[in-house]
Amino acid sequence: MQKFPLISAFFKIALSAVACALVAPLTHGAASSAVGKRYPSEKHTLVDRVTGRTVTVLTASSFSDSKPYQTHDTWTSDGKWIIFRSQRAGSGQIFVVNEVTGDIVQLTDNPVTDSGSINLSRKEMKLFYKRGGPPPRRPGATEDGAAKDQQPAQVVELNLDTLLADSLAGQVKAPETYERVVVTLPDDAQGGGFALDADEKTLYWNVSLWRPAPPPRQQAETARDAKGNRAIDNRNTDPTETREAARQRFTEAGKGKSAIRAIDIATGKIRDVITVDLRMGHMQANPWTPGEIIYCHETGGDVPPPFNRIWAVNADGTNNRPVYAELPDEWVTHETVAGPDELLFNIMGHLPYLREHGTGIAVVNLRTREMKLLGQVEEDMPNGTKGGFWHCNGSADGRWAVGDTFLGSVYAINRETGKRTLLTTGHKMRPDHTHPIVSPDSKRVAIQSGLLTDGKALNIMVVSLPEE
Repeated sequence: MQKFPLISAFFKIALSAVACALVAPLTHGAASSAVGKRYPSEKHTLVDRVTGRTVTVLTASSFSDSKPYQTHDTWTSDGKWIIFRSQRAGSGQIFVVNEVTGDIVQLTDNPVTDSGSINLSRKEMKLFYKRGGPPPRRPGATEDGAAKDQQPAQVVELNLDTLLADSLAGQVKAPETYERVVVTLPDDAQGGGFALDADEKTLYWNVSLWRPAPPPRQQAETARDAKGNRAIDNRNTDPTETREAARQRFTEAGKGKSAIRAIDIATGKIRDVITVDLRMGHMQANPWTPGEIIYCHETGGDVPPPFNRIWAVNADGTNNRPVYAELPDEWVTHETVAGPDELLFNIMGHLPYLREHGTGIAVVNLRTREMKLLGQVEEDMPNGTKGGFWHCNGSADGRWAVGDTFLGSVYAINRETGKRTLLTTGHKMRPDHTHPIVSPDSKRVAIQSGLLTDGKALNIMVVSLPEE
């Protein structure tokens, strides 16, 4: 493995793009499937020009490679592979990259793969994901008005152990050899998040039953500016928007009706967990505590009073409760389970009125609701504000919290001492945010970064946590 200076990274991207084009897999339905296909290693290292720390680049193509959200596992159960989704196969498919060798292996090859539904087992080399079904239900549509699709929506269990072994040996079999269809989903259970229970006997599916049609200005927020920044991010960081205007905007965006369904992995049987009169998002299962589901009241930003952002519910539908009782001017977001009884989240500080009280990465006890602030940073933003932490995650050993900032820096906070360490910088936060997540062994942080492409595409990178 060679070390490439940062300035030469763009040449690496160009060479990688050519290499990927030369080995472009056949499309679904061709004589040979691309499931199990190996791609050339793109692995190299660079030295962060601010921190001096080594950053390992695992993917360096121009196809945009995204890892799962920080609420969901990124490493396979053996700790050797990082999973990601990419357009490098011509459509959105699921891949893994070996952290040591740099080998890239394609896991799916169906044009209706839902590459955003990735759920890795922590106990076995298995992947659960969704494919087929109608496109996501548009705001304003009801269940009766949902679009239909020729291919049924299915939840698939993929045997990664066998598939990866066969791929590395050059003896890949038919895709059906490695997969099992868990269930064919009914029409009313095809949208929203997807999570795997800690006992790995149950999958949870967040169903969007109804959302109001957004006003024209809100529809325009799906667009991007000339630099690739999302319009919604620009608006949410606009210091000229009044508190009242922001609250009204978020109140409207948070309306809806949502449900959680539970799927028995062994039998495919589906049952109801809960239905709520709000727009639900960021559903996750507590990876340490069976039968505990976390979800949020999604508004695209803040949750105005008297409502709360973070909720928990038992798998049988009981004890639906707010996890943290937020103050009227607290902008709470990006919650992620950090231990059997702990959840990390951000109290945002990127607007002047938000800095009138404590902000930063926080931890709340899921049993006692005791909350503690772990730390905040200040950055001089182009709009004159102080930025701060945006997303967070925690290490399994309880020692570290990590967070990214509005300017694309990634920090680690030692939870024992409170010391903040700047790990890496310049990751652009476009075309998406870095969404840092700590490895299962609590030693490394994986991110998705726009550093190499000036924010035009994402690449998967890893940086080590301090050894202190």
